[in-house]
Amino acid sequence: MSPLPHAKLANYQPAGEGAERVTTEEADSGATSWQRDLAGAIRRTDDLLAQLRLTPADVPEAVSGSDINFPLLVPQSYLRRMTAGDPRDPLLRQVLPVNDEHHDAAGFVLDAVGDQDARTAPGLLQKYHGRALLMTTGSCAIHCRYCFRREYPYQQEPKRRNDWNDAIDALTQDTSISEVILSGGDPLMLSDTRLEQLVSRVDAISHIRRIRFHTRLPIVLPSRITSEFRSLCSRMRSQPIMVVHANHANEIASDCQETLRELVCWGMPVLNQSVLLKGINDTAADQINLSRSLIDIGVMPYYLHQLDRVRGTAHFEVPVEIGRHIIQQMRTELPGYAVPQLVQEIPGELSKTPL
Repeated sequence: MSPLPHAKLANYQPAGEGAERVTTEEADSGATSWQRDLAGAIRRTDDLLAQLRLTPADVPEAVSGSDINFPLLVPQSYLRRMTAGDPRDPLLRQVLPVNDEHHDAAGFVLDAVGDQDARTAPGLLQKYHGRALLMTTGSCAIHCRYCFRREYPYQQEPKRRNDWNDAIDALTQDTSISEVILSGGDPLMLSDTRLEQLVSRVDAISHIRRIRFHTRLPIVLPSRITSEFRSLCSRMRSQPIMVVHANHANEIASDCQETLRELVCWGMPVLNQSVLLKGINDTAADQINLSRSLIDIGVMPYYLHQLDRVRGTAHFEVPVEIGRHIIQQMRTELPGYAVPQLVQEIPGELSKTPL
């Protein structure tokens, strides 16, 4: 298949609460490269299919137009890694809105991982000993259809610098916490300035030893890894760790592959977590290829998650037995360090549950 053409920039509207607002005009005049790239993201199903040279007849299950509650959002970098003319492309299937999302399924709920019960202060969640999570923003650079926080009440979380005071105070007072996870949304959707403001406050807490960035942007919007971000990490007292999220080997290509390799060579510990998804990566071959693609550039496979049972995602679920069989097959073909741990998050448990 021939490579996909570049699309013209469209007016950018925030992907969610806390996003940096960038219009086409601003992108041309002063926004950073990654903000200009985000401004050109695809936001309509019809446009996505047209870019891939597909028609509605090729994907009759697709939802056309916009889903106001969870709209389509796909950066051009990620789009260019899809195969034109293939309605079953594994990257397309991660982002394509389909009718199955609107079907209720038993056991699939709004808060499948118990986030609300773990909220100890505005923007602060704590589920496991020694670690706490900050909900930095509700925005992402891509809207994955299996997202476990697709209906999280981000509007309740901090937006301005002073809104974080309660969370920072709680972290300061609890000396048992040694690691803080920056999540969301995606923490790298914050500008470098806003990210540094938050990171510097966490980094100043003497008992915090590690700060973890949970982010999909190096995968879907690699231009976000700026020299300013690297500089921020190099100035941190605590150890920065990056956990990225790739589900398929086809994602580890072109600018994504280059960016991940640069992060590793620069000295950043980079781990990958993925989700087991029906029709996308639910074979041993898929998972072996993903692990090889990661290991070849120095990224360590970390977790393979059983799907979180969030409303609207039942069509992605893979039986646990298949996941176990995949891991067994991976162990016969890969060294131990290249095999992720199959886990499930169960609300109330003291850690991720190995499967």
